[in-house]
Amino acid sequence: MPKDPNTGLLIPGRSAPARSVPAAITRPPYVGKQAPDTWTGGDVYTPEEIARIERASAIAADALDHLEQFAVRGVTTDELDSIAHDFVTARGAYPSTLGYRGFPKSSCTSLNEVICHGIPDDTVLESGDILNVDITAYFEGMHGDTNRMYLVGDVTDESRLLVERTHEAMMRGIAAAKPGRQVNVIGRVIEKYASRFGYGVVRDYTGHGVGGAFHSGLIIPHYDSAQHTTVIEEGMVFTVEPMLTLGTSDWRLWDDGWTVVTADGSRCAQWEHTVVVTSDGPRILTVPSS
Repeated sequence: MPKDPNTGLLIPGRSAPARSVPAAITRPPYVGKQAPDTWTGGDVYTPEEIARIERASAIAADALDHLEQFAVRGVTTDELDSIAHDFVTARGAYPSTLGYRGFPKSSCTSLNEVICHGIPDDTVLESGDILNVDITAYFEGMHGDTNRMYLVGDVTDESRLLVERTHEAMMRGIAAAKPGRQVNVIGRVIEKYASRFGYGVVRDYTGHGVGGAFHSGLIIPHYDSAQHTTVIEEGMVFTVEPMLTLGTSDWRLWDDGWTVVTADGSRCAQWEHTVVVTSDGPRILTVPSS
């Protein structure tokens, strides 16, 4: 995703071949298929299953922490993907995005106006950029999914505040996830907070059930949605991952079939955690191990 010298907006770059995973590491069942099988296992997990999701989640969270020292000016997003790939596989986990519905890389790198699903390539990070890296680890038969933002060099106050407020929106949405409520309460809280600053709230890309499946079919909206009425239960596991923009929430898809960018070229920020709902409320699973 180099930048067009005339507009300053991103254009597709060159991506290195998919990286290999040691044969001893267990693959998710969708690897090698065009699409995963329909998930029938539900979204509520036993304590033992939650413990396995938490171990997978910690690997993904540790990988994002590890990347912080490398997300600097002069580094390419493909180099970051290589570092993430090696980190995850060195811990015996599989990078869940690799081969998911044909996605070619071990992480998603979404820069500036990219909303989500950016493909790592030869784009060089520059001072002033904001970057989201999304990593999911598959370990012991479970997925743990998380992403975070990195500020590269000297970032404008406008971009920095967008990043900080998107994190706050996520945390407020998570806090609202309590047993007996409908999942749309999460989006209602996020949208209300984002509207205070005039931010766009992306609607078509949402949180999701996660655990035994990378995406279970459960939808967690980041906006006030009357149609998403699933009742939150104790033991339910899903992601909360709002995408907020400085401009429109409309988007367009690149020809690669993955990269989603804002329709007006405005910047976007996103944060994501995998959470489990307990009798006392939500608990974040995607926290570093140390």
